[in-house]
Amino acid sequence: MNRTVERYGVWLRSTVVLLCGALGLVGADASDVPAALSLLAPAALASGVRLRALRRPLPPAVLWTLDAAVVTLMGLAQPVLGGEGANAMVEVAVGISVIAFQFEWATRPVAGVALAVVGGVACVLGDLLSSPAHGPDVVPLVRMLIQVGLSRAGYLIVRARARAADRSAAERAALRREADVAAARRATEREYLATLHDTASATLLMVFQGDSRDWSWLPSRARQDLEALSAMPGFETGSVDLSALLRCVPEGEGQARVRLTTHIEGPLAMPSGPGLAIFNGVREAVANVSRHAGVREAELRAWKGEANGVVVELSDGGRGFDPGSVPVRRRGISGSIVGRMRSVGGTASITSHPGAGTRVRWCWPDRDRAPRTGDGEQDTGATGVPCPPRTPAQHTAAVRFIRGQLLYGSQLVALLICLVWQFTISLRRLVAHQDVYHPAWAQTAAFVCLVAVAVTGGAHLLRGRRIPPGVRGWCLGSVLAASAVSAYTLPPGHATGPADWAFGVVGWHALFLLADLRVRVYAAFLGAHIGINAAAVVWHGAPTAAEAAVLGIATVGSCGLQLAIGVLMTHLLHDTAPAAGSAAAREEELRTRERIHEHLQSDHKERYRALTATTVPLLVGLGHGVLSPHDEEVRLRCGVEGARMRRLFAEGDAVADPLLNELRACVEVAEHQGVTVSLAVRGRPGEVPVEIRRELIDPVAVTLGRTRSAARVTVVWTPGAVRVSVVGVDCADAHDTGAAAAPSHSRAADPHVSVVRTRRGESVWAEASWSRSVSSGVDLP
Repeated sequence: MNRTVERYGVWLRSTVVLLCGALGLVGADASDVPAALSLLAPAALASGVRLRALRRPLPPAVLWTLDAAVVTLMGLAQPVLGGEGANAMVEVAVGISVIAFQFEWATRPVAGVALAVVGGVACVLGDLLSSPAHGPDVVPLVRMLIQVGLSRAGYLIVRARARAADRSAAERAALRREADVAAARRATEREYLATLHDTASATLLMVFQGDSRDWSWLPSRARQDLEALSAMPGFETGSVDLSALLRCVPEGEGQARVRLTTHIEGPLAMPSGPGLAIFNGVREAVANVSRHAGVREAELRAWKGEANGVVVELSDGGRGFDPGSVPVRRRGISGSIVGRMRSVGGTASITSHPGAGTRVRWCWPDRDRAPRTGDGEQDTGATGVPCPPRTPAQHTAAVRFIRGQLLYGSQLVALLICLVWQFTISLRRLVAHQDVYHPAWAQTAAFVCLVAVAVTGGAHLLRGRRIPPGVRGWCLGSVLAASAVSAYTLPPGHATGPADWAFGVVGWHALFLLADLRVRVYAAFLGAHIGINAAAVVWHGAPTAAEAAVLGIATVGSCGLQLAIGVLMTHLLHDTAPAAGSAAAREEELRTRERIHEHLQSDHKERYRALTATTVPLLVGLGHGVLSPHDEEVRLRCGVEGARMRRLFAEGDAVADPLLNELRACVEVAEHQGVTVSLAVRGRPGEVPVEIRRELIDPVAVTLGRTRSAARVTVVWTPGAVRVSVVGVDCADAHDTGAAAAPSHSRAADPHVSVVRTRRGESVWAEASWSRSVSSGVDLP
């Protein structure tokens, strides 16, 4: 906005100086033209240099000197030109210049005020030199002071609305940024969990279950799992050829190998995020064929879909299953296949029936390379960081909001000028020249009519409402009527003179009413206003060339200034506002990407840190042959880690009782190993933070993972605590064979969680308890 008003001020002042100088020369005597040119030509040259400085900036001191030179030379031209035309020319040129200085030097108000003082001094000096016998006329100086105050106040009002728009836009951007960061973190978390499910979890559970006698494949797979876990999910960049990726889908080894028959129409270029999501989903689906289908053959097809999208299909003729009967805690389908595609804006569907085989289809629609999910999350695209771009609707809303703030400020400025000008300059002229008007009551009625228009429009504005079209039409008609009444009840020779109070104020009323429309509408109104007054002048008698020059200068000084303000408003509303909205959108996107990048790196480090203590040592040992899958202790450790991961997968489920849901995930791992587990719950469940749930469930997961035959898990809710206990029969932890062993107490990471373990014979009892406040509202039944 500051750049806009500065350029506007320079162009306005330079144009007025050139026009007024030309009109002053037209109205001057031929003998005075050479002397006038000696002053007006340097002023025009300084204005030209000032215009050129908009592209090639000069030091502020040089610019200030040029501006001061312009108003000084224009003021000193008054005694050279002589006559009434010279007075009008200097008053208009210097008056508009000091107004424009408040915009040119908007960010340096002291410089603007100093230039206004220089202009006032030049006017006084020129007046004294042209009329040495008379004292200086203070009325133009007072009028100039009012104009300077109004211009500065107008800038401050519009700047305040612009700053309000900036603050509100920043607040909205911060809210959107937090939402985008949360969405990106959720999407990356789902991708991480899906990767964890497909790699480390699957590998460790296979070792735990001991379902393979040939472990030759295990070292390479464990090393691949380590590489997958250490990679940064969500930071894939560029594009990939999906057909090349699909030809690299692992088929497995030995008895677990699935022979794939491929029919791939390539190349299938697409963003790497969706491409890798499809590849990883296909890899998991092939693994499911090997584990569950009962066949060793499958068909993989890929082709381009509608609108340049991609479709991939994997089918087998195996035993099939009912997709609706798969528990939500089973992550192979919901997380690795369906969830992955949902997070990148695509879809995945599973069609299967018992005895009829299974068909999995992945679809990714190419929506201008910017797919959006149902919950507002977005793929990484080609930039490398998952950040939802601003949609056209969001950008339009931001521009509309900024435009509304600038429009409101502009209308406030126009209303302020209307009221101040009418009740100071216009009212003084009306009262002082009552004896001139014929009839005087008509001029008074026109004045009251304009006051009514300002009050009507101001009432709508101050209540935050737009002026209805009907009211606006009535007000514009009243303004034109007031202009006509004032023009035709003035005596001949008084048009645009001291007695004409309406000519300079009518345009401000129209600007207030038409500020939200294009400037051509306002220009048409000003044309009608000027036409009415010109017709009235001709009706009283054709003016001379000098009189016409004076009328032209007065028209430039009033209507020209008003039209320039209208052009500035239009530029602010239709050019500056969209530019500001685009700049704000770019800045918001950059900040969002930086924030997402920061959080994703932090999240990844935190995840890897959590895995380093337990999972990573197991994978390293299995990958380098240090740990043997034939060792029962190694298999039990793998079972414990598998149970912990299953609990982690269940954290994101939308269920009424997350604690019970995560416990059941651990129980399922033990049940798959043949352990009989009973689960009992006492009390009314309440809310438990996720960090506390992890501390409460971990002792249960460890005990269940090392139990060989049977276990009993109990959850007890009381007003002051939550206790989760497990009793494992025939547990590998039971090394002591005595009648009893002393309980061991330990404190978890949270100070409010305590853990107690006791071994008795072949059984192990472990309990984790969390002391909580009574305000949670749970109690025993």
